[in-house]
Parts: sequence; C-alpha cells; structure tokens
Amino acid sequence: MYTTAKAYRGMGMEGGIARWYDRTTRKSIDDFRALAARIAAIVPACGKVLEVAPGPGFLSIELAKLGIKARAVDISQTFVEIARQNAADAGVTVEFVRGNAANLPVESASVDFVVCRAAFKNFTEPVKSMREMLRVLMPGGRALLIDMRRDVSMEDIKHYVHNMGLSWCTRVFTNFTFKHMLIKRAYSLDEIRKMADEAGWKDVRIETNPLGFEASVMK
Repeated sequence: MYTTAKAYRGMGMEGGIARWYDRTTRKSIDDFRALAARIAAIVPACGKVLEVAPGPGFLSIELAKLGIKARAVDISQTFVEIARQNAADAGVTVEFVRGNAANLPVESASVDFVVCRAAFKNFTEPVKSMREMLRVLMPGGRALLIDMRRDVSMEDIKHYVHNMGLSWCTRVFTNFTFKHMLIKRAYSLDEIRKMADEAGWKDVRIETNPLGFEASVMK
C-alpha cells in the first residue's frame, strides 16, 4: 500500500500567498484556454466538469465560457473567494466551494469529467483523493490529473518560468519556489502508477512532457 506524509496537513494557500499566485498564474491564461478546449472536445454537450483544487479558478472559468457546466472545490477559502470574483469579472457562472480533495463535497456519479491541474503534489492524502475523483464520475466519465514530475530539471523549470512574462523579482521567487518546495513535493512516475493502481484507476494512461505528466482514466 502506498503511504505518504505531508507536513502541512490539509492546509491550502491563504491570504497574500494566494493573491500572489492569482497574479502570477493569470500570466498563463493561454494554457488554461488550450486545456479547456481539449476538455470541451471530450465531454458531451452541456457536460458537467469538476475541477479539484482550482486555485484562482482560471480553468473552470474558461470551461464555462465554452458552455460547460463547471464546478470546483478548493481547500483554500481565499482561493474560493478569488475564484468567485474572477468568474464574476469574466461574466460566467461557476460554482466554487471550499472542501478537501480527499472528501469531495460532490455527489457520486454526478460529473462527466474531473480535472486536477498542478495541485496533486500538495494533497495530504493522494490515494484517497484519486479514489474520490473516481467516485464522483459517471460511468464512462474521465479523470485527468496533470502535475510536475520529481525528476524535472531546473533548466526546464527556468525556461518555463522565463516564458511566463514575469518581472525579474517574481521570476527569482518562482524559481526558488519550484526548486525548494514544489519539486520536493512532486512524485515520480512509478509512484503515480502505484497510487493510481491502489485508487482503482484501471488501465490508467500516463503521458509525459518536459515539466511533468498527465494521468488519465475512464470509469
């Protein structure tokens, strides 16, 4: 059985750090739009998508713009408030609620697609969170998990951060965060496979990219 321990049990970004992440992440809006378009091409018309740990909510907002009924759950109250305001500013309706990925406040078999982007490495109970993603899916629904790999190189990280259009000071801080926090929290592909198997993700498909991986499964 796969086990893990996180020092920051069940805690999310709050206050100033969440607002900094909002300002920084919105620089990658084109990436959110591209991912939203990919998901919209998979889910049925007027499909329901759940985003786990949406942060500022940009992906769910882009999904809503495409006519997808999006809802999202984040453990951070600050992120929930930021995401709600971002959705209001964008003129779309998205249901953002506070909750834990390991105990989603979502009905079983109620959504067509579940997506979690760039947050899984921070979850206190990763296997239980993967089980929850599977639980809320309708039969035939899909889950998509996107995150970084532990073996990513700092050169690739620096290249990615450089292309984000950040100020020099923010680039330095972002590179520091990747090197001393995020990479250490990330998992190897072997660990992802083991957790997926334990969580009941049958026939999981894992693809890699320069910074990370995408793991997907159909219920």
